[in-house]
Amino acid sequence: MTTQNPSVGTGRLATACLVLAAFAIGTDDLVIAGLLPRIAADLGVGVPAAGQLITVFSLTYAVSAPPLAVLTARWPRRPLFLGGLSLFALVNLVTALAPSYAALLVLRVVAAALAAALTPTAFAMAAQMARPGREGSALGGVAAGLTVALFLGVPLGTSIGTLADWRWAFVFVAALSLAVLAASAVALPALPGSPATRVSAQLRPLARPAVLLCVLGTVGGASCGYLVYTYVAPVTRDLTGAGGLTLAALIAVAGAAGVLGTVVCGRLTDAWGTDRSLIATFAGLVAACALLAVLGLFGEGSLPVWVLVAVFALWGFSAWGFAAPMSARVLALAGESGTEAVALNTGALYVGVTVAGAVGGAAVAGHGGTGAALAATGIGLAALVLMAVSVRAFPAAGGVAPGSTVEMAEEKEDPHAHR
Repeated sequence: MTTQNPSVGTGRLATACLVLAAFAIGTDDLVIAGLLPRIAADLGVGVPAAGQLITVFSLTYAVSAPPLAVLTARWPRRPLFLGGLSLFALVNLVTALAPSYAALLVLRVVAAALAAALTPTAFAMAAQMARPGREGSALGGVAAGLTVALFLGVPLGTSIGTLADWRWAFVFVAALSLAVLAASAVALPALPGSPATRVSAQLRPLARPAVLLCVLGTVGGASCGYLVYTYVAPVTRDLTGAGGLTLAALIAVAGAAGVLGTVVCGRLTDAWGTDRSLIATFAGLVAACALLAVLGLFGEGSLPVWVLVAVFALWGFSAWGFAAPMSARVLALAGESGTEAVALNTGALYVGVTVAGAVGGAAVAGHGGTGAALAATGIGLAALVLMAVSVRAFPAAGGVAPGSTVEMAEEKEDPHAHR
């Protein structure tokens, strides 16, 4: 008896489910930022206290992703994903009914823990389902879901929460999650977890210098990219003197470039290999931030908007584009502990966001938007050097580690397949 791989159409539908799940998770993570004043007024707390809802989500994700990956690594992928997505939808529905700030804070912790389990699983499943040599494109697709959430899901959810009530934004996320759940139940194939090993064996690959350097590189890349994004308003004002609709247009350009970057860089990962693609995206990110810094220092605040559009396009493309090659590199270097390594790496992303907020705040306070660009350039340059050293010392030959395709998964389920 020969087990057949899923058809191309079925495979695309399954991948689309993972992308949409990432979109729902990303929207849930960030939509609260645009609703802070309404949440604060409704629950009787200050805006700074409401802002801690964002902080607690990021910290919970960063801390819980690695241990949850270790705990669930051996579980079959499909029931793990479907069960986690069901709970994620339920938590968002309950969030819409939160009676107090304390209850909402607890629910954000639970939602973050579920997101921390789901996102690495989605990346790992995408790599497992991909055809050999196409893992980078699959990973880029899931990363694109997170990026589209930032520039489409968050504005949409914020608009719903503004026009109706902030609670309806979470109903929107829950409804989206349930729709993805229904499609996933039909489309996702059965995929096994990692082979049974001791916890010490699971953790050993995570301590490899090659993997840890990737994690540090992700912290640096995320800090560099999100620093500019977080303080895009003062950067735009200091370079062009503009704001309002011009700022909104620049964010839209960066968002479109970010979505394109995640897709294109995923394909470049397949064509060039993980290491070359990763260095190229980091170099593009540093170049964009350096251009912003130079234009801020010498442009005297009168830069034509079209120039900033071009620089922001490069920045958005690179800032979100490095996710696919970095994920592919981590999976390749970690071997059978790939899911745990991806979880550690995605946790590092949230650490980078936290660093970006702290460092960027100090830079803007001292030197305005140009200071933010200078700080981002310094962080990005350090990350680029780190990754250049890493790929030279620990090259990731090829793509995702062997044994992560659907064909290998099927052979584990049916040892007589393909014989």
